[in-house]
Amino acid sequence: MTTPSPGPGTAPPPGCPAHSLPGGAPGSGSGLPALYGPGFAADPDALYARLRPQGPAHWVELAPGVPAVVVTDYAAALEVLRSSQFSKDARRWTALMEGRIPMDNEVVPMMGFRPSLLFADGDRHLRLRKTVDDALARVDSYRVRSYVRRGAGRLIGEFGPTGEADLVSQYSHRIPPLVFTQLFGCSDEQTERMARACAQMIGAEPATAQQGSEDLARCLAELIAGKRRSPGADLTSWLLHHPLGLSDEEMLHQLVVLIGAGTVPQSAWISSAIMLLLTDDRFAGDLSGGSLTVSDALNEVLWKRSPMANFCFHYATNEYDLRDDSGAGLLIPPGVPVLISHEAVNSHAVRGAAGDRRSNHAHLAFGGGPHVCPAQGLSEIIADVAIETLLDVLPDMELAVPAGDLIWRPGPFHRSLAALPVTFPALSASEPVSASAHEPAPASTSVQTSAVSEQTSGGQSWNPSTSPSSTPPAATVPERRPDSVPGGRRRRWSSPVAWLRGR
Repeated sequence: MTTPSPGPGTAPPPGCPAHSLPGGAPGSGSGLPALYGPGFAADPDALYARLRPQGPAHWVELAPGVPAVVVTDYAAALEVLRSSQFSKDARRWTALMEGRIPMDNEVVPMMGFRPSLLFADGDRHLRLRKTVDDALARVDSYRVRSYVRRGAGRLIGEFGPTGEADLVSQYSHRIPPLVFTQLFGCSDEQTERMARACAQMIGAEPATAQQGSEDLARCLAELIAGKRRSPGADLTSWLLHHPLGLSDEEMLHQLVVLIGAGTVPQSAWISSAIMLLLTDDRFAGDLSGGSLTVSDALNEVLWKRSPMANFCFHYATNEYDLRDDSGAGLLIPPGVPVLISHEAVNSHAVRGAAGDRRSNHAHLAFGGGPHVCPAQGLSEIIADVAIETLLDVLPDMELAVPAGDLIWRPGPFHRSLAALPVTFPALSASEPVSASAHEPAPASTSVQTSAVSEQTSGGQSWNPSTSPSSTPPAATVPERRPDSVPGGRRRRWSSPVAWLRGR
């Protein structure tokens, strides 16, 4: 991780929790509500319910000795996400800059500054964001579906003959890295190394997670160097050869953001939705004639069990008074992390509304404002197809333990199952796993240019036919085609495909 350098921000005023707590001291006796530990992981809603009557924002601890402000109200969350009076630059985190929170604290890897779009403001953010938006716009959703089906078939083929599996460690953790490494244009060897590094980073001991982080950084650096020499039709090459000109350091951290946001939250979304499908009577059983779909389950998870439970850190540039209509709230000092509790604001909003939220996508699970997630459509495709494929191949799957015995990972950031054990009629070891009756044709070796001439900030047109990225050795992510319409029969579980919603 890049070591933060001194930046703007002033120390909180005397008497506020951020000023009085010694950084990183376990058992500091602050008395602040804790967004960590087994109790919080088992029932976070109980804590949110205690906090809400006190106003829209609250002092909490993210780890022992790490104070922050958490926002639990929907309207207040939008206010923070959209306000120009808040910054994303983590160098404004006063307690970290002054050494009161050590750099090896467990929450710093998620919160510490990196030179990526996640921590940028203003024009710099617009520049970095445009490179990502433009690259993602060139991805063919039809091809992504084929990547997910292929990866799902491979994984199901590994555990299918045993008649049992942990769908977290053996499926939902492994699908996203397999897809993203193909989107990045990795070789088979790079794919295996990156997938292994991502697996180490998820749910591992600190030393193992650190090793995985270092291995991933090395893999990405090698990938960037290789794509500079020999570009292809893939996300890495499109970012590298964007006319706005990313440096290798910027490239590395852009890819880290993409794969970081696309692995742990994606895994949590997939596994939580599978759990809902297997345990909720509205979904369980034969749904061929029902109205609830896999897509409905995915949307409900975003409303009630947001994979990124607490995130979107901001820093007030000056004192900011965040209160509701009754006057309850906080005067937020600069230099203190202000995070959005996506789970708290979404779950409270859905309880307060009449009816269900099947067709409502106004949740804040993907954030909001200028930093809203740029890959929502891609994430929906991966989750939707991963679950459809699993249920098509293993339609008689059941939980191996009572739903009440499932354990959630501790920690403030992710709402993620530790394991999801299931049983099912074992597949024959000689029976091939067919993930789809209709696989797409092999990838084209040329890049389409009809819809990708983009304008740079200087007004110059970028035409892939004359840029280095237009001469790939073999395309791994062909661009979006207007006739990308997947076919295939539906069996027991019905689900509208995500790309029909314009992704």
